[in-house]
Amino acid sequence: MRRNFDRQLGELNVALIRMGAACEAIINKAIRALFNHDLSLARDAVRDDKEIDRMEREIENFCLQLILQQQPVAGDLRIISSALKMITDLERIGDQGADIAEIISMDNLDLTGDLRPPVVQMAEATCRMVTQSIDAYVRRDLQLAEHVIASDDIVDDLFVRIRSLLIETIAKHREEMAEKVIDLLMIAKYFERIGDHATNIAEWVVFAITGHHKDVPPAPDHPKMNSAGSLIDD
Repeated sequence: MRRNFDRQLGELNVALIRMGAACEAIINKAIRALFNHDLSLARDAVRDDKEIDRMEREIENFCLQLILQQQPVAGDLRIISSALKMITDLERIGDQGADIAEIISMDNLDLTGDLRPPVVQMAEATCRMVTQSIDAYVRRDLQLAEHVIASDDIVDDLFVRIRSLLIETIAKHREEMAEKVIDLLMIAKYFERIGDHATNIAEWVVFAITGHHKDVPPAPDHPKMNSAGSLIDD
């Protein structure tokens, strides 16, 4: 029985890896489309989001079947329930990668000058966070999960830097750059949100391993009772 359950947990890991890889692929397509002015690639990324939605439904059903059929004990239940939470964040990562691609597909953005380095850094950092958060879950790696959580500060700092550069740009060029600046600010915000979702995944990895999550209060202690069934005061 346990061997079969472990095999199914292995299948869950593989499904999560595939969903994470699909999210990474959308982000990478959006990045390449942005930097290479490839509108066709951007449209491909938008279409790929439907596959991530399908994966979410499939993994959700698999997790619910595991809970109903195997009746897992506390540690295993944390692993499965964490996976259920994680796929919601992965689905949103896919959505936001597709949102970036959709902006690119509608506007041939020119990403040059001082803006290019921080946007490249931000895109690479968020994609790395997604990869590492899934790796941390599969490997039950608490240290890697905590590294992902800490990395969110780097992404937030890059967003602030990009926003400041865009404000400077619109101050210099006014109306002729306003629409492009708004689009680039939206793209940076979507990358920042992807980092947030990767952080959420890493926090659920911590919960799966330790049983502690910053948004989940600890279970209350059971009241002590005597042999007659009366409560005992501490």
